Order: sequence, then C-alpha cells, then structure tokens
Amino acid sequence: MKILMVLTSHDRLGETGNKTGFWLEEFAAPYYVFKDAGAEVTLASPKGGQPPIDPASDAEDAQTDATRRFRGDAAAQEALASTDRLSAIEASGFDAAFYPGGHGPLWDLAEDADSMSLIERFAADDRPIGAVCHAPGVFRHPKAADGKPLVAGKRVTGFTNGEEAGVGLTEVVPFLVEDMLIANGADYQKGDDWASFVVTDGKLVTGQNPASSAETARKLLALV
Repeated sequence: MKILMVLTSHDRLGETGNKTGFWLEEFAAPYYVFKDAGAEVTLASPKGGQPPIDPASDAEDAQTDATRRFRGDAAAQEALASTDRLSAIEASGFDAAFYPGGHGPLWDLAEDADSMSLIERFAADDRPIGAVCHAPGVFRHPKAADGKPLVAGKRVTGFTNGEEAGVGLTEVVPFLVEDMLIANGADYQKGDDWASFVVTDGKLVTGQNPASSAETARKLLALV
C-alpha cells in the first residue's frame, strides 16, 4: 500500500509579514495512521525539500500525541526534510493521495498545475483522495471527466467561514474554503467549529479542521 502525502511549499501569510505553511497536526496524525497501518508513505511538495511548518502549529499549546511523537522520530523528520518535488511524482505509483492543511495550500497547491493534474488523474482512476482543513482548497480548479468542477455534486467539508473568522484571517486568505466549495457546486457540509467532522463521498474524503486529521486518514485508508 503506497500513499502520497502532498504538502505546501508556501510560507508567507499574505501581506501580514507573518509566516504560515502546513499545520503540523494535520501532517503528523495522518502520517502515523498510515505508517501504523503498514503503508509506504511518500512525501512531496511543489518545491521539494523541507516544507514550511506553520509556527503556530509548532507552539506548545498546539501539541498533540502525534506531534510529540513526530518530534521524537528522527526518521520522520528526515523524510519531511527531503520531500520529493511534486513535478517528479508519477501518480500511477500510488494507491491514495492525502493533502494536509494549514493556510499555505491556499496560495500554492490550490493553483499548482502539477497538483491539479495529480488530482484529476486520481479521480479518473477512481483512487482515493483525502484532504483536511484548508487542504480542500486544492479542489478549486481540478475538473471531472465531464469538464465540471471535480467537487460538483459531491458531499464535502473543509475549514468553515466561522473557523476562519475565529482565527482572524477572513480578509487575509486568497479565498474562503467554504465559499469556494459551494461556488464549485459541492454539497458543502459542516459540523461544529473545531470539532472533528469528516465526509466521505465515493473515493473523496474531506475533514473540516485539525481535529479531523486522524479520522480523515482512517477513512481514506478504508477506501484503499
């Protein structure tokens, strides 16, 4: 079982002067769900190498069992520091793909041609795709075989407008995940802000927020 995890390479939070990247829990929890199930995990990002960790997700009050496990796992840290360049990834070599969130993907992966091609290939082959929190933003442009947005008519979730307002970044992000999914014709669903909420529709699995990370990964595994 081979799983591809695609991480952001973007580290600037708009014009705020602050840093962003991927949210550590949204990488670490799924990574260990996959590894503990015996999967071979490959990490990739648009630029390759070390993807940026959102500093807020590395703060002491954001730590979880999974992030603490990662901080004590030299092999996992080495793997993260040497991600493959996304343009070199051959989609046919993987059974499933998973996108961790954090704000970074809204700037790069949502607009990345290699990511769009990968998602469209996985969808065409009916292979599972998972995305959590802001990462459903990567479905902004990919199309289904009929030319419609990939998420049109599909039940999906992602970071809510209320959660974005809660972190004070509504006016900073390039687009709101909830609004984009609805505009693309998705059947957008959500649970309570900050509570775990995961939606599966066919081979597409989406999670609402960081608390949804492990469950999104588990539901993706169930489809492999």
